[in-house]
Amino acid sequence: MSEQDTSHFIILGKNVAPGETKTINFSFAKLYTSTKVEIPVIVSRAQEPGPTVLLTGGIHGDEINGVEVVRQIIAKGINKPKKGTIICIPILNIFGFLNADRSFPDGRDLNRVFPGTKTGSLASRVAYHFTKEIVPLADYCLDFHTGGAQRFNAPQIRVVPDNENLLKLAEIFNAPFTVYSSNLSKSYRATCAKMGIPSLLFEGGKSLESDKHIVKHGVEGTVRILAHLEMLGSKFNVAEIGEKSVLIEKSRWVRAQRSGLLHVKIPCGKYVEKDEFLATITDPYGAMRFKVKAPNAGYIINVNHAPIVHQGDAIFHISTEDAIVSEDEENED
Repeated sequence: MSEQDTSHFIILGKNVAPGETKTINFSFAKLYTSTKVEIPVIVSRAQEPGPTVLLTGGIHGDEINGVEVVRQIIAKGINKPKKGTIICIPILNIFGFLNADRSFPDGRDLNRVFPGTKTGSLASRVAYHFTKEIVPLADYCLDFHTGGAQRFNAPQIRVVPDNENLLKLAEIFNAPFTVYSSNLSKSYRATCAKMGIPSLLFEGGKSLESDKHIVKHGVEGTVRILAHLEMLGSKFNVAEIGEKSVLIEKSRWVRAQRSGLLHVKIPCGKYVEKDEFLATITDPYGAMRFKVKAPNAGYIINVNHAPIVHQGDAIFHISTEDAIVSEDEENED
């Protein structure tokens, strides 16, 4: 959509004129009461033509940090570009957000049904209309997530391995970590890849929690991307880069070897040495105390904050030199 017609930008059947900001409702369903369910889509165009950037949060309804990143970008006016167009959708899964739940009312995960079908489940229908009517307008997509359940992610950008264009964008975003992560089947990111649209997946914090430090990384990274695309308004400053993003090429999960109460001893994001003490797992009766140690030296990029765990549960995600990139569902939110 780069260098589009300067007078027409049609989205969801509405035209947004140059220099205009417009909220358009993406209507796709009704409640039991026949009340319409609508998702606000905030579209801002500059007078000067340029790229179109799509920012999304709340694909999982309980991931508040992503919603807050996009909200702050709108509230601060960062979404009003110097050139081109910025589309902001703070909450894509409005059902999950209302219910403080990851999924849709039918239990389906929106991020596992892309590109969706016109006559499928509710989640699939939302994915279908979003993919057909909004995504093709974008030249770049930034999607904001948190760790699922009670797993806390260090702020990170996830990109597929061996894609120099995405790696360059990740370097510009400069989250504390850049993690190689293959696209999962039927995910939004995989759909963008098939459509030839560069997309960055930001992960940070955990569900049902608003973390100002995580949100700050998301907002500042977006500002850097917009500045790189020459879209950032002149009144905004790009935050100085302290340390460069740490590239995590390979990683593995450390899983609980016992069931019991989990007591984490290290912060997320820490570099640990092999055999470093990470946590203890105890039973409720004071009879068992099991030490969890690092299987190798590396960065801890995810920590399970659950107070109790079962044997086999993922409790830490650690970078490593010799493991295959994790392909578990737990590796991508």
